[in-house]
Amino acid sequence: MTSFLNFTFLKIRKHLAVRKGIINTMNDYEITDWSRIFLGDLPGQFLLEVTIRTLLMFIVIFVGMRATGKRAVRQLSNIELVLIVGLGSAAGDPMFYNDVGLLPALVVFLVVVLVYRGMTRLAAKSTKMEKLIEGEPILIVENGKFTIDNFDKEDLGQDEFFMEMRINNIEHLGQVRKAYIETNGQVSIFFYEDDEVKPGLPLLPEVFKKRSHLITQSGMYACTFCGNVEELSSTNATHTCPKCKRMTWVVALTNRRVK
Repeated sequence: MTSFLNFTFLKIRKHLAVRKGIINTMNDYEITDWSRIFLGDLPGQFLLEVTIRTLLMFIVIFVGMRATGKRAVRQLSNIELVLIVGLGSAAGDPMFYNDVGLLPALVVFLVVVLVYRGMTRLAAKSTKMEKLIEGEPILIVENGKFTIDNFDKEDLGQDEFFMEMRINNIEHLGQVRKAYIETNGQVSIFFYEDDEVKPGLPLLPEVFKKRSHLITQSGMYACTFCGNVEELSSTNATHTCPKCKRMTWVVALTNRRVK
């Protein structure tokens, strides 16, 4: 019991000391304290540490955004997003906290902008650096079928990709000659001419949901995983796709694209 009372007493004393320190600090407050405004409670040498921290965090943010894939940064390149995050973070704290000086934030701004300008110059002069910094377009549809390996690289969900296709008035993959995920996360689509349209995997939800493992009637069927199209006979049995080894099929569509 005695030890508990001593512990409680110590906590109360600590609390009062903290409150007294805060009160004293507020009593010493001066709006023209330029040292506090620019440096906060930190020594001038801390600006060098800020520079190192900023460089490290720039790399961490950049690597993190590269790892999330292009879809996470739609309409922005990875380096542009890092720039926005870095500048936004630097601007935030000095606006709210009186112990955070303006000079460290300005150093962060300067370092981030200089690194951004340096990386964009390197990307403009070197193809290898451009691929490292910005990445490169990923082919995800070729000749009306999914390029499965590339599709997996981007962690792009099938429903999400189907939505992108439908937004562009595409009813089935047979209408698409090639499709790419660009470095900014957007999808570029190149179409077949009307007389070149092939049977393809339907992208309309009400048609796609009719997929089945059993082939109940003869006709052209599309594999629901890779888009491979084959003419199958009615056997009321399963059929394995030779391209992806899956066994779910849906009747392929052949209609031309409505422009």
